[in-house]
Amino acid sequence: MPTYAAILYSRDADWTAPEESSTMADYGAFSAVAGPAVTGGAALFPTSTATTVRVQGGKGGDVLTTDGPYAEAKEVLSGFFLLDAPDLDAAIRLAAQIPAAWDGGVELRPVIPMTG
Repeated sequence: MPTYAAILYSRDADWTAPEESSTMADYGAFSAVAGPAVTGGAALFPTSTATTVRVQGGKGGDVLTTDGPYAEAKEVLSGFFLLDAPDLDAAIRLAAQIPAAWDGGVELRPVIPMTG
C-alpha cells in the first residue's frame, strides 16, 4: 500500500497554546477517524522558532544559519501526517478531513521508501 505525505499548510500558530485546544481537538478527531491509515505525523512550532541552515559552496563548505524561514507567507508549513492509502483517490478523501484543508491546504505527495 502506498504511503503519502500529507503536508499541512495553515496559519502560523503555536499549536501548544491554550487558545488552540479546539483546533487540536479537531486534529485528534481526524486521527481517530483515520485510524491505522495514519502511520506518523507531527505538528510544528511556529516559524519564529525555525532556524534555516545552508552550506555555502556545497558539501564541506561554510555552514550558515539564519533565524526563521527564508520567506514570509500567509500559509506556512505547520505539520504533516504519513498516510497509508490504497491509491491517490483514497488519500484525497483522507486529506479532505484534515483541519488544515478547511482553511489552508494539504499537499499530498507519494513517499519514496528509504531502506538500508
